[in-house]
Amino acid sequence: MARRPRRKAEETRQDILTTAELLFCQRGFVAVSIADIAASLAMSPANVFKHFHSKAALVDAIAERHLTDVADRFVVEDLPPRDQLLSFALRLLDSHLQDLQQNPYIFEMVLVSIDAKIEAGKRYREKVIQKLEAIIREGIAENRYRCSNPGEAANTVADMLASVLHPVLIAKEDKETLVNRAGRIVDFADTALQNSAC
Repeated sequence: MARRPRRKAEETRQDILTTAELLFCQRGFVAVSIADIAASLAMSPANVFKHFHSKAALVDAIAERHLTDVADRFVVEDLPPRDQLLSFALRLLDSHLQDLQQNPYIFEMVLVSIDAKIEAGKRYREKVIQKLEAIIREGIAENRYRCSNPGEAANTVADMLASVLHPVLIAKEDKETLVNRAGRIVDFADTALQNSAC
C-alpha cells in the first residue's frame, strides 16, 4: 500500500481550522471536541494537538481569521473626524452583526472562551485603537480636537464603543437601537475631544 505524501504543516493547520469552523457552525462550539475534528480529518487527536495545544488555541486561530483585517477595511478618508468616527463604528458594528447572524457559533465561542483570554481579541482591540487614534490625530491636525494624549483618548473611545461592538453586548439588541447608540457615543466623544485637553 502506497503511503500518503506528507503534507506541509501549514496546509494541515489550515485544514484543521477550516474543519473546526465548519463543525462549530454545524453543531455548535461546545458540542464539538478535538476528537470530532480529528475524526473528520481522518487523523489522530494528537495530530490536532500538535498544531493547536488546546481548544482555546483553536478558537484564537479561528478568531484571528475573522478579525485580522476587519479594522483595516473600515477607515473612510475625506470626511470630517466626527464622521470618520461614526462611519468606522457603524461599519464595524455591521460587520459584527453579520458575523453573529451568519456564524452564530462565534457568539458561543466568545462566551465560552472569555476566561481563556484569547489573544486575537487583544490584537483586534489594538487595531481598533490604532484606527481611532489616527482619526483623533487628524482632528488635532485640523484644530478640531484639543487632545494632548491621542492614544489615551483612543482607548477611552474604544471602551465607549464596546457597547456597540462587543458580541456579548450586541447579540440581543436590534440594529436600529445599536446604530442610534453608536451615534450618541460618537457625538459625545466628538464633543469631549473638542472641549477637553484629554
